[in-house]
Amino acid sequence: MMLGIGSLQAQDQPMRRAEASLDLMRSAFRTDFEAASLDPEASSIDAQAAAFNAALNADFAEYDQLTDLSQEKKSPALAAIYSLLLPGMGELYAGGFSSGKYFLIAEGALWLTYGAFSVQGSNQQDDARTYAVSRAGILPDGRDDQFYVDIGNFLTTEEYNDKQLRDRQPELLYSRAEGEGWTWESDAARAAYKEERLSSERTYNNQKFIVAAIVVNHIASAINAARSAVSHNSALDKALGELYFDATVLGSVHQPHGLLLTVRRGI
Repeated sequence: MMLGIGSLQAQDQPMRRAEASLDLMRSAFRTDFEAASLDPEASSIDAQAAAFNAALNADFAEYDQLTDLSQEKKSPALAAIYSLLLPGMGELYAGGFSSGKYFLIAEGALWLTYGAFSVQGSNQQDDARTYAVSRAGILPDGRDDQFYVDIGNFLTTEEYNDKQLRDRQPELLYSRAEGEGWTWESDAARAAYKEERLSSERTYNNQKFIVAAIVVNHIASAINAARSAVSHNSALDKALGELYFDATVLGSVHQPHGLLLTVRRGI
């Protein structure tokens, strides 16, 4: 089928839709469609026109691969700041939450783990000190952490004080008169207390590793968010520099008189 081109009109504006209408000579189409309408075994003219349109658009389909992109460019710095505040939020801003959601999930899991260690450590500490009250006769009110370390290392107050005097550290002595005395029932009881106290300290120390992991998660998410913003901007620049086509038959089914070729630049 020969197509004669009557006129071509186009308008091109930066980052906006440009349309070109290609007006084809009416007689070139009329011959084919009238011949089809005379064929008693042919489908209806409507069906043939629809098939013709579908075929035309299929030819241009490969050029119409534009993805759903926001027309705004994203700031990598702002994306990084968002993720430093809350992992995953920078990726959401930059349109890359498919990866950012994992940083957000990790953040929640890390904080839950931190809370679990805090509760466990507190319970272990309380159990150890309650044990010391019942087995060593201590008075817990007003005692600092160093006191609970010392009672785990010596059977009695006197044993502890003797050691400090030998080391010439009289300022570290405890006074039974001031309620600072203790005497363990047995060395096994003292050892059991010490192990429980150390378990509590290990649990609290694990929190430090969780905090470090939280910091790393924030930094990693910030880097990923900045990369997502850069990728978004690159894809947007590429899309805005490409042309996309659609084609539609003009006129009625019985009297087609042209072809509308729509050219889109970018989004």
